[in-house]
Amino acid sequence: MFDWLLTKSKLHRNRNAGSGRLRRFLRREDGSAAVEFGLVAAPFFALLFAIMETALVFFAGQTLETAAADSARLILTGQAQTQGFSQSAFKDAVCAKILGLFDCKNGISVDVKKYTSFASVDVTKPIDNNGNLKTDFTYDPGGPCQIVVVRLLYEYPVYVSLLGYNLSDMSNGKHLLVATSVFRNEPYQGTCSP
Repeated sequence: MFDWLLTKSKLHRNRNAGSGRLRRFLRREDGSAAVEFGLVAAPFFALLFAIMETALVFFAGQTLETAAADSARLILTGQAQTQGFSQSAFKDAVCAKILGLFDCKNGISVDVKKYTSFASVDVTKPIDNNGNLKTDFTYDPGGPCQIVVVRLLYEYPVYVSLLGYNLSDMSNGKHLLVATSVFRNEPYQGTCSP
């Protein structure tokens, strides 16, 4: 009889020991931080890289805007016209204002056009319906008192396109940065004719 009770108590104790181990295992929190970090890490790093890339694109755009404003002064004051700047010479003057962030010689496109009125100025992005860059750029700095538009364009590479966040607006996966300066040339050769 004692054998039966002893066997019964061992079975009960083993059954309780198994459920105790399971309870202890479920209550343990040693690896919970690692598991929680594993669940949150991918969206966190995607958001972090998206923020960094957005900041870089914004900084590149501001750098290009500054270069456009500085180099447009050469046309505004008549220096480019009186010194006989060609499109490549003007581009060299632009590249002298940009340091390190762009491949200026091979990547920046320069578009300089004169207009008859401010209402006729076209500053839309030169991207066709297929997402390709239109390359019909000209260099016409105009004369004294004429309205001129200087545009600098750069296809900036986009690396982070996770979770539906994508800055690219071109078919090649790049983002087109456009810096525009619209102004009326100064009367650098005397007075303006009506």
